[in-house]
Amino acid sequence: MRGSDFAQLRAFVTVVARGNFARAAAELRISASTLSQTIRELETRLGVRLLNRTTRSLSLTDAGERLHARFKPAMLEMEAAVQDVATLRDTPAGTLRVHLPSVAAAAYLEPVLGRFHAAYPDIVLDVTISGSVTDIVEAGYDVGARLGEFLEADMVAVKLGGEQRQLAVASPAYIKRHGRPNTPADLLTHRCINWRQPGSTGVYRWEFVKDGRWFAVAVNGPLVVSDRNMAIAAAVQGVGIAFWAEELLRPLIKAGRLVPLLEEWCGSFPGWYVYYPKQRHVPPTVRAFVDFLQRPKVG
Repeated sequence: MRGSDFAQLRAFVTVVARGNFARAAAELRISASTLSQTIRELETRLGVRLLNRTTRSLSLTDAGERLHARFKPAMLEMEAAVQDVATLRDTPAGTLRVHLPSVAAAAYLEPVLGRFHAAYPDIVLDVTISGSVTDIVEAGYDVGARLGEFLEADMVAVKLGGEQRQLAVASPAYIKRHGRPNTPADLLTHRCINWRQPGSTGVYRWEFVKDGRWFAVAVNGPLVVSDRNMAIAAAVQGVGIAFWAEELLRPLIKAGRLVPLLEEWCGSFPGWYVYYPKQRHVPPTVRAFVDFLQRPKVG
C-alpha cells in the first residue's frame, strides 16, 4: 500500500467517525475542500461510491459499510503499533494543541510552564487562550479545560483542583459612594460590570444560591466586557461591582483594593477539569501534559 493510499483510507475512516467533513478536516488538519477531493480520489481509485453526501447529511453506501468494517480495525492496530513504539522514547515529543479559558490558564498552566518544558523539552505547546465555547475535536485541539458542569459526555475528564466560587466585589470608593447590596436583588439598583462570553450575543447572568437552590440575576451597569481582567480593573477603579473567580480576586481583596460582597449568597460549583477525546490509545504527549497538570504545585 502506497502512502497516499493509506492517507485516503484514513481520511475516509475519520469522516465516518466525525460524521461530517468539517470536523474530520479539523482533526486531520487539512481544509474541507482538500478532504473532499481526497475522498473523491479514493472513490475513483476503487471504482465505487463510498459515501452518500448532501448539504445536510452523510451516510455510508453498502460498499462504504464493507470497507469501513474491514479497514477501521486494521487502522487502529497500525496506530496502536506506532504508539507502542513511541512510548520507548525517553521523553514524549511533538506538538500538543491546547485550548484554555484565561482563568484556567492563569491558575494551572502559567505557574508550571518552566517546569513542564524542563521535563518535556521535545513537546511543543501550541496554546490558545479563549473564553469561547469550543468543540476541541472539530477545532483540531488535543486537550482542553472546562468547568465540570460544562463537560461533554464523550470526553475523558481529569479534575485539576477543588470546587470553585465566584464573588461579587467592589472597591472601597464605590461602596463609600453607593453603599453595599444586602441581597442579590439589590444589585438591580447598583452599577454592575457585565461580562459577555466571546462568541455569545447575550451577557452572563450572575448566579447565586439560597438554601441549596441556584438562581440568576440579570444585572445592569456602565460597562460590558468580553475580558474579565478588564472587569476587575474597572472594579478596582470604582466603575462598579464585578463578579469573578474567588481565587483570582483574593490577592486584590487581601491588598484592600476590593471588598467582597454577598458572600453568603455565593455558592461553590464543580471546578476545572482538563479533558480530551476518548480514544483507544492516548498519545504520549497528551498523557504527559495531563499528568503534569495534576502534580502538586511546588515553589
